[in-house]
Amino acid sequence: MKKIISTKNAPGAIGPYSQAVLSGNTLYISGQVPINPQTGKVVEGGITEQTEQVMKNIGAILEEAGFSYTDVVKSTCLLSDMSNFAAMNEVYGKYYPENPPARAAFAVKELPLSVLIEIETIAVK
Repeated sequence: MKKIISTKNAPGAIGPYSQAVLSGNTLYISGQVPINPQTGKVVEGGITEQTEQVMKNIGAILEEAGFSYTDVVKSTCLLSDMSNFAAMNEVYGKYYPENPPARAAFAVKELPLSVLIEIETIAVK
């Protein structure tokens, strides 16, 4: 059974995809970029501010689906530049202080809207 998850507290999809899909007890969250859902614009600032917004967007989708950060089992972090890894990691770590999920992090050539970070997430209940 597949259920589409959507919330106005996270940016809407800007293409033919869903914010998240719930299949059984697993939630698949599409890659989130640092768009403020209230303004529809990329947040100002650097990697710290952008990572914070991405994590808030993930949190809003988790909440909409009845999940929390403690249910996250896997993240994939896409960075525009690996020199931002340490600063991203510092913000990211605040959301997973204990038993953090498995994770991959790597640099890509370019991200949508020229953002510095995108994170996709899988959570299981």
